[in-house]
Amino acid sequence: MKSVSRLFLSAAILSLTLGGASPAQAERADRNKPVNIEADKVTVDDKNKIHIFQGRVQLTQGTLTIRSDKLIVSQDLEGYQRGIATGGEGGLARFRQKREGKNEWVEGEGERIEHDARSELSQFFQRARVRSGDDEVRGQYIQFNGLTETYLVTNGPNATTIPSQQGRVQVTLQPKKKEAPPAP
Repeated sequence: MKSVSRLFLSAAILSLTLGGASPAQAERADRNKPVNIEADKVTVDDKNKIHIFQGRVQLTQGTLTIRSDKLIVSQDLEGYQRGIATGGEGGLARFRQKREGKNEWVEGEGERIEHDARSELSQFFQRARVRSGDDEVRGQYIQFNGLTETYLVTNGPNATTIPSQQGRVQVTLQPKKKEAPPAP
């Protein structure tokens, strides 16, 4: 079950400081913590390497929390995992994790969150939102590539764009506090 934790750690990498060039680090110590999953029901198909957790699902590992109505975890022949979290309160799957070395949290949500460990691609579908500290990005689709540390946000489903004044991508970047020079 420990490998399930790696499933959504890359999703937490979405914790980019949206106004900066370097990604915010997820809490490193979380990777060595046990994974706990609570659900109303679990279905295990060992032959096909699929675990389905249903009903008020909550995955925790250290500071990482994922909440959804359904979490499907599958594993390919090489051992790479893919996870799909759907639904939850208000129809949204959610994750939250503390940033490394800071007293800040990264939070994200979408009607569906998918992560592929092989490609290190995390995707948020429909009503997608990711907030890192006070910075926030919203759209109908958010994709983060953990290999290239790049992300894409669109106002249409599945990385499409729709010409519209109402459904546009929204980004809020807070001014970064400048540190005062040391006193002489």
